[in-house]
Amino acid sequence: MKITIISADNFVEEVLQADKPVLVDFYADWCGPCQMLMPTVKEIAEERDDIKVCKVNVDVCPEIAAAFEVSVIPTLVAMKDGGVLAVKTGVQSKADILALFGI
Repeated sequence: MKITIISADNFVEEVLQADKPVLVDFYADWCGPCQMLMPTVKEIAEERDDIKVCKVNVDVCPEIAAAFEVSVIPTLVAMKDGGVLAVKTGVQSKADILALFGI
């Protein structure tokens, strides 16, 4: 499975209207902890067909970050059916990320 890069143009379709749970990773290219989290997020994207993985660059899409009240990056948001299941900030383990979905 691939990671979908989110923009203002595709956010509704790719995240809110997704047909499966979505992991949204709010990040910035200059963020060290975000870079540390990247391999774990990629691993989830490759291993889990039941979760859609999306990334939102807060510098490119500040309006989406503001809508989710993201003030710290990385921020991970677990979503299902257009609603927020859980939010975690900072570098997380794979197990902790999957636990956001009850897995």
